[in-house]
Amino acid sequence: MSKKKAFALRINEDMLKAIEKWAADEFRSTNGQLEWMLNQCLKDAKRLPNKKEPE
Repeated sequence: MSKKKAFALRINEDMLKAIEKWAADEFRSTNGQLEWMLNQCLKDAKRLPNKKEPE
């Protein structure tokens, strides 16, 4: 499993409310929803980093 790194994010209040609602609709945490959204965007742009082979 890859390591996770915490960082601060400044976001518009209305955008955050929309993400929180979407997360609740999908039974995810807000953090989990943001991670899922970023992952989808990276996949769509074909910029998802290659997974490392297990050692």
